[in-house]
Amino acid sequence: MIGADDIAQLSADGLLRFRNQILRCALGRGGISAQKREGDGATPSGLLTLERVLWRADRGPKPQAAIRVEPLAPHDGWCDDETHTDYNRQITLPHDARHEVLWRDDAVYDVIGVLGWNLAPVTRGRGSAIFLHIARPGLAPTEGCIALPERELRALLAQGLRGFQVG
Repeated sequence: MIGADDIAQLSADGLLRFRNQILRCALGRGGISAQKREGDGATPSGLLTLERVLWRADRGPKPQAAIRVEPLAPHDGWCDDETHTDYNRQITLPHDARHEVLWRDDAVYDVIGVLGWNLAPVTRGRGSAIFLHIARPGLAPTEGCIALPERELRALLAQGLRGFQVG
């Protein structure tokens, strides 16, 4: 059971409040939206639970977390093609639909928290690949995800972070 102490509060100004901490984070370039749609660049509002964590074992230690942690592989991807039956699901590459590659050259997906947005059931066009991940330099906006510097991300996971209340 997820308790209130396990959920971070996230405001539109990019402030994350978790237990006794206030941290800056990156949000989607489209702000926060209650009407999230595929490609709008918005971070969805509402309760986003942390479903599992993925990480690149070749780039760092396994994150400590209160939920399942799984290693990534070079053939991992995520389908963001709303016309495909695999929409908003982790996939194996190569894949015939539009997708994101999770095994990236940059460090952004070295640690990924899969957030429970549009997963059960999946609604086509409601948004896909909403993750908690490592921020780009300067906390540049995301495509709809929540991003933190790696040190802060790993620390929050180790403290038992289980999700976000957004907006």
